[in-house]
Amino acid sequence: MTISNNSVVSFHYTLRNNEGETLDSSSGRDAFAYIQGAHQIVPGLEQQMEGRKAGEKFTAVVPPDMGYGDFDKNLLQRVPLERFNGQKVETGMQFQAGNQGIVTVREVADGQVLLDGNHPLAGVTLNFEVEITAVRTATPDEVSHGHVHGPGGHHH
Repeated sequence: MTISNNSVVSFHYTLRNNEGETLDSSSGRDAFAYIQGAHQIVPGLEQQMEGRKAGEKFTAVVPPDMGYGDFDKNLLQRVPLERFNGQKVETGMQFQAGNQGIVTVREVADGQVLLDGNHPLAGVTLNFEVEITAVRTATPDEVSHGHVHGPGGHHH
């Protein structure tokens, strides 16, 4: 069976940046499972999965605009440290910032905190090494729920 919309795809991957640094991997875990066409993985990888079959291994290079987006300097904001009401704030920490979503602390200096609303991988070219382990048709429940049921997916 080839991968097409409403296929459940299970795959192992290693994700690296252009410098070869490993950013994420499914090694030692269950294969990752998703529904093709349901926008559950980055668009550039989903496009490159289309038409492939179980057993295939390939490298997918995904530019930022088809991954987590370009880095947007407008999503950087300096706020006074006092806004954190005495809470410990350190570089690398993440906070939920209301309707802005998750922000990452990039710097704490001179009573100011530099917050970054970009995804941590914004602006990064994604280099995936992929091994497709299984492809099947999604069940009607999986399609209506919008996620995979069972191993590698959501468990009710």
